[in-house]
Amino acid sequence: MSPERIDKLATTIILGVAGLVGLVVLSLLIYILALGIPHISWHFLTSEAESFAAGGGIRDQLFNSLYLVVLTLIVSVPLALWAAIYLNEYAPDNRATRLLRLAIEVLSSLPSVVVGLFGYLVFVLKFGMDFSLLAGALALTILNLPILNRSCEDALRQVPYLQRQAGLGLGMSKWQVTTKIVLPAALPGIITGAILSAGRIFGEAAALIYTAGQSAPLISYTDWNPFSPTSFLNPMRPAETLAVHIWKVNSEGLVPDARAVSNGSAAVLIITILLFNLVARYVGHRIKRHLAK
Repeated sequence: MSPERIDKLATTIILGVAGLVGLVVLSLLIYILALGIPHISWHFLTSEAESFAAGGGIRDQLFNSLYLVVLTLIVSVPLALWAAIYLNEYAPDNRATRLLRLAIEVLSSLPSVVVGLFGYLVFVLKFGMDFSLLAGALALTILNLPILNRSCEDALRQVPYLQRQAGLGLGMSKWQVTTKIVLPAALPGIITGAILSAGRIFGEAAALIYTAGQSAPLISYTDWNPFSPTSFLNPMRPAETLAVHIWKVNSEGLVPDARAVSNGSAAVLIITILLFNLVARYVGHRIKRHLAK
């Protein structure tokens, strides 16, 4: 068989497999949205969940998920960015650095339930945080750090080395080159990676069952005191997220409309994650255009 035919055959097989995978994913998304969208309403999004009666909503679970994303990013983005700056700009290529990269790769392969059990033993029991949003955010930070670190490091690596040499040639220090030249140029990729990681945080469930908890206590959206037990801003309160709510309704839900609540919640979860991805691409594109001017 001629090389041209082999190349054509390989291209056809690759495109066919890629198309099949895309079709499966698209079919799954359409199936979830078709089942869930009819159950989504303003009442469903803004009312409290019910334990026994029908007609409950997901107001608190939706807010808890978004609030948890914010808390996790506040903790994980600085850690991942500093680690990426060290590994890409300062770390020598030696055994210690290679061991550190290997540790990051191993951390990225940990199952989320293992991270959840670790968070339960360390944050909930050892540090006495109990089931809380903060314990969940710290557990998700462990889960999120490898991916976020890799995206930040890739963004820094894409900055041409000539820009660094130009800065050093002008008499700037290494730190000045990193903060005034490299970081601004890598900012679109860093922000895009952070927003994309927010989608994974939003959809996480296993790690939060053991750290943030499965209960949804009554909270007041008019209480702005973060130290109040009923404040919606209190990071030390237990909080059931949307993904945990879907699992709980499907596994032990007692409400008559459990199937409708589960389908509607799943559709909201998928739509929100899609929005995270679209916003990430839009923000990255806008920042690139702004920096190019």
